[in-house]
Amino acid sequence: MADLPNNFWSGWIIVITTTSLLALAWLVVSIYFFPHKNRPRPNHEEQPVWDDNLREGTAAPPLWWFWLILGTMIFSVVYLMLYPGLGSYKGMLEWSQDSRLASSYGNYSNQFEQKRKAITQRTIEDLQNDIVLMDTAHGIFARNCAACHGAEGRGQASLFPDLKDNDWQWGGSPEQIEQTIRQGRIANMVGWQGILGDDGTAQLAEYVLTMTAPRAKQHPGKEKYAQLCVACHGIKGNGNQQLGAPKLADDIWLYGGSANDVETSIASGRNGIMPAFAGRLDDTQIRLLVAWLTR
Repeated sequence: MADLPNNFWSGWIIVITTTSLLALAWLVVSIYFFPHKNRPRPNHEEQPVWDDNLREGTAAPPLWWFWLILGTMIFSVVYLMLYPGLGSYKGMLEWSQDSRLASSYGNYSNQFEQKRKAITQRTIEDLQNDIVLMDTAHGIFARNCAACHGAEGRGQASLFPDLKDNDWQWGGSPEQIEQTIRQGRIANMVGWQGILGDDGTAQLAEYVLTMTAPRAKQHPGKEKYAQLCVACHGIKGNGNQQLGAPKLADDIWLYGGSANDVETSIASGRNGIMPAFAGRLDDTQIRLLVAWLTR
């Protein structure tokens, strides 16, 4: 309520709230304390009767109703004086959810700051041997990473890589993994369909799938690989972690390792984006994630 876009809506809320309270107060007082001389008295002979002697009349409601309504009105007025509720008025206590959250987070930081700092100074091996911290790291992974990489980091949907196979596109050292988490990654492979055509794409895909076999030396796709792919993936298909170019000379394929899948990758290209988590996770959480991913 304290962050309304302009003074008009703030004033409008104040007017509506104040008018409603005053109208309710006038209604209650008029019913209980002002005489109603002109109010017609009902004809009991024409009125229906309930439970032998209960009829509609002109008597005011029980007096305890008055005290109940008066008490709630006093409470409302005191509440609106102390807390936000009247437009942009912040209340005498200046309470807000943001300040409450900031206060709670400040108390949490003061209580656990030293413990969290100590975690960042421990070695990866030491963290991996701590069962409690690894359970904590698994929880961090589940909240931030499992949606893409799966509950246990095994990848999914032939779109998100397996993080437990020791095959890292951008490097698998703790330092490289931490950099990936902090800064994110953007991978981009162009499509070669326009240059290779259908036959050339099929030949290149077949060579990539058999490039470690002895017969691959005479394969017609080898020349195409040397012209278009070596710069990123290397002569022997070992990839380039600095460029994020994956290794091709193994059986691990992010987008599928069938002939059709590889042809699709070559023809249309591939694009992958991992968002940066530096602004979402702190140093302690990132350190625990690195330890969990490399154990």
